[in-house]
Amino acid sequence: MLCGLALRASGAIEARCGLGSIVSLAVIMGALLLGAISPGPSFVLVARTSIAVSRRDGLASAVGMGIGGIILGSLALLGLRTLLAQAVWLYLGLKAIGGLYLIYLGLRLWRGAREPIAVADKGEQAAARPGKSFGLGLATQLSNPKTAVVYASIFAALLPAHPPAWMWAALPPLIFAVEAGWYAVVALLFSSARPRAAYLRSKRWIDRLAGSVLGVLGVRLIVDAGRPG
Repeated sequence: MLCGLALRASGAIEARCGLGSIVSLAVIMGALLLGAISPGPSFVLVARTSIAVSRRDGLASAVGMGIGGIILGSLALLGLRTLLAQAVWLYLGLKAIGGLYLIYLGLRLWRGAREPIAVADKGEQAAARPGKSFGLGLATQLSNPKTAVVYASIFAALLPAHPPAWMWAALPPLIFAVEAGWYAVVALLFSSARPRAAYLRSKRWIDRLAGSVLGVLGVRLIVDAGRPG
């Protein structure tokens, strides 16, 4: 009888711990979604790609964001935050490189603002771009090391002290679902007819605005890299 009571008590504790892990995972996913939704270079790139090129390209860049999220999230789980805290020069170097990349993207947008765009019509042009759009999405996601630190901070604050093995395995695909899912919504929204028509009417100014935003974000990263304190 005592053995039976002990087994039932053990089962109740395991069930309670399992429920706590599920709640923790849900809260982590909510925090990551809020981070993904906040405007930044990733949003600018996906929205502009979806309007200017095609829905397919926008979705390809969204997948790139998701893969980048898996890479950064996995690095955070492996202790990137601790590594960057101990090797400050590495963190600052990554920020400077990411800032230069964003400035480069901004300059490309600004310089091409006056060039007319031929909207893809399911022909060769549309078929040739998704790979490039995926690469740009991935590179843009990876260009900001602060994202990995945000991941690490969320994990440190919200992961249970001793996460079960299934949680470690579930986090990377869930990170992909959050990042790629959100940017897929952005791609679908901005590739619809009205936003695309509005973009084509005001391409010069929209591209210059998007390029300026990317450039400012890049400069901010570089300035932050010069202020380690």
